[in-house]
Amino acid sequence: MLKVLTCLTTEHDLRLVVVAGLICFAACFTAFRLYSRMRGARGVVRAAWLLLTGLVSGSGVWATHFIAMVAYSPGLKTGYSPAGTLLSLMIAVLFMAGGFAVASAQRSRTNDLAGGLILGVGVAAMHYTGMSAFVTQGFVQWEQATIAASVLAGVVGAAGALQLAGRARSLLRQLGGGLLLTLGICALHFIGMGAITIVPDPSIDVPDQMLSGAVLTLAVSSITGMIILGGLGAVAIESSTSRSALDRIRRLANAAYEGIVVVQDGRINDANAAFCQLVGLELDALLRAPLSGLLTLDTTASIREGERREGVLQPADGGRAIPVEVFSRLMDDGARRETSGLTVLAVRDLRERRSAEEKIRYLAEHDGLTGLPNRNSLQTRLAAALDRVEASGESLSLICIDLDHFKEANDLHGHLAGDALLVEAARRLQDSLTAPSFAARLGGDEFIVVQVAAGDQPAAAAELAGRLLEALSAPAVHEGRDLAMGASLGVSLFPHDGRTAEALLANADMALYRAKEGGRGAYRFFKREMDETIRERRTLARELRQAIIDEALVVHYQPLARAADGEVCGFEALVRWNHPTRGMVPPLEFIPVAEENGLIAQLGEWVLRRACADAASWERPLRIAVNLSPLQLNQPNLPILVHEVLVQTGLSPKRLELEVTESALFKDYQRALDNLRRLKALGVRIAMDDFGTGFSSLSTLQSFPFDKIKIDKSFVENIHRHDRATVIVRAVLGLGRSLDIPCVAEGVETQEQIDFLRGEDCAELQGYAIGRPAAVDTLSAWTLASKAAASPPSVVADEKARKRKRA
Repeated sequence: MLKVLTCLTTEHDLRLVVVAGLICFAACFTAFRLYSRMRGARGVVRAAWLLLTGLVSGSGVWATHFIAMVAYSPGLKTGYSPAGTLLSLMIAVLFMAGGFAVASAQRSRTNDLAGGLILGVGVAAMHYTGMSAFVTQGFVQWEQATIAASVLAGVVGAAGALQLAGRARSLLRQLGGGLLLTLGICALHFIGMGAITIVPDPSIDVPDQMLSGAVLTLAVSSITGMIILGGLGAVAIESSTSRSALDRIRRLANAAYEGIVVVQDGRINDANAAFCQLVGLELDALLRAPLSGLLTLDTTASIREGERREGVLQPADGGRAIPVEVFSRLMDDGARRETSGLTVLAVRDLRERRSAEEKIRYLAEHDGLTGLPNRNSLQTRLAAALDRVEASGESLSLICIDLDHFKEANDLHGHLAGDALLVEAARRLQDSLTAPSFAARLGGDEFIVVQVAAGDQPAAAAELAGRLLEALSAPAVHEGRDLAMGASLGVSLFPHDGRTAEALLANADMALYRAKEGGRGAYRFFKREMDETIRERRTLARELRQAIIDEALVVHYQPLARAADGEVCGFEALVRWNHPTRGMVPPLEFIPVAEENGLIAQLGEWVLRRACADAASWERPLRIAVNLSPLQLNQPNLPILVHEVLVQTGLSPKRLELEVTESALFKDYQRALDNLRRLKALGVRIAMDDFGTGFSSLSTLQSFPFDKIKIDKSFVENIHRHDRATVIVRAVLGLGRSLDIPCVAEGVETQEQIDFLRGEDCAELQGYAIGRPAAVDTLSAWTLASKAAASPPSVVADEKARKRKRA
């Protein structure tokens, strides 16, 4: 060792030694930079990087050797054989390329040791081949042990450099590997130089064509410098290109809505901003972290190429796990080894989709307005409840609920008011129940309550029905206004009224129908004897609806005559239904059915249009009277409808007379009066029908100036039969004269009644004594102008004819 140090310090120009060391380090550092690119490449690209690595490292080692040899001064004339010098360069390049090739074939300690051995042997081969090209005036003697030590130092340095550098991905590892390899090469060279002893011999001649030290130094330094700069330039260009491509890819990835993470060997290699945001960590904290600590898939099987899997992503802050969908793609371009096994995962946040799916699932099972189970959910829950009571021995009742004032609130105050009633009813029903009993909404204003109880079910059902009636009886408040509430309930019991959901629902509906028929605001239990009657009325309602659509109804007209002379002055329109199988259905049967089933408005509009159209076709300008149902009178668009009908049919407004009952006014008194005033403004006449049967007749007459009062036939038919009836008719006629309102007597059937009414100055008469309701094509005796002069059959003649018919 002492001999090596003495040789280095006394026989070498230390300035050139430093130059040689710097060149060696530059070459080794550049070699490891190239080595990092070569490790990740394949095919032709790998061969190109390998060639450049071998050329840079080999020329660097060769330059180090010969510059250090130039620095060596034994005190004798020296020179270098060109052939040996070039041969040593070739050896250096080949062995350096071979060593790096073996080390990069597979990342393992064995490959690093094998590569280090080849590199060390190659440096030694280059060194001693180069020494063979050294010519001086003397004999060179070698110490074998020192030569072995030099070779060992080179091998150890090269193997250690490969181990330290590893994949050489970072600049620090490249610097460390380059420095350690430089130390190994320098150690091999200078230990090898310490192994020689030169015995001077003046007889040995150094030829003049030998390369001088100055020329060799200049040539070697220039060539090696250019090679090293070329290698560094290639690395710089490749790095710049890679960085630019990576920046573009990263910008695109960060613009993606989905999280993107690059994984290699189960660890995170890279990720975009969306993924970092999902897990709540910066990219630096994610790099090299195991993906399994963040992402858990639905199965333990590894993700295959192109496969979609679902799982959960656990944020770093320990928050609620995020459901995700993962799509995988292998990232292997076939040219870079570093992309081998690299997998790109697209991670899609499923929270919004799951929330939407949950909302859809909820809406599929619940009513969107009230939040109660809907019809579909009711079937499922009711079936489960029936299974439960079958197994447990508990009892079950089913209550069908219909809100009494829903249509009124909806028609008079708008749909928002109707919705408010439904929401409030649902809340009150839920507050009245305890699990496992539940409420559901079938649609419209119809609700279902299913009660599961342990005790006697009829008693429990009656108690619950009473509580529900009480809960639903209090008014609801909407926009500072009280809305009337109420309900009718129908109850069916399991198993007495049915063992299936369908039977219980149908029978509870039957009971509800009976509750509404009895005056509403009550509950009724199902009774089998009412089943057929209700079914019959429902069939009639269905057929009536179709008859209205098909215009299978007809309008008959009953004449009204002036009491003074018996001349017909108008007609009242009365709807008739000639059923194809039932025959003539009386209005007293189908009008209530129309009211119960929401058909009365449609029916009333059809009668209004038909009557106005028929009256417009008469030659004589006779009046036509049409009855308005309570629902029609309280519709906001009634005046618009009447105006439209008058325009379309061409009927003069003064010829149309609309008859309303007192009960119709009190559904919504103010709205009814507003509609009547708007109708009067159109020129239409308004008559109060069935006067005397209401409860506020006088106040009504005071509030609105009616054009006519019709005395109900229940009083007229009892004239001279009951003194009180006679007095009432006389009083009403007197009231009409005092208020200057003409009166019409309905139900006139006898000459005695006609004489009395004429004597009391009654304005008009209507009844069988004047004429029966008849089809429009039978009215020509009264409606044609050519027959106007001809008097119609007299009242007395009609009376005699009627007596003869009775006889």
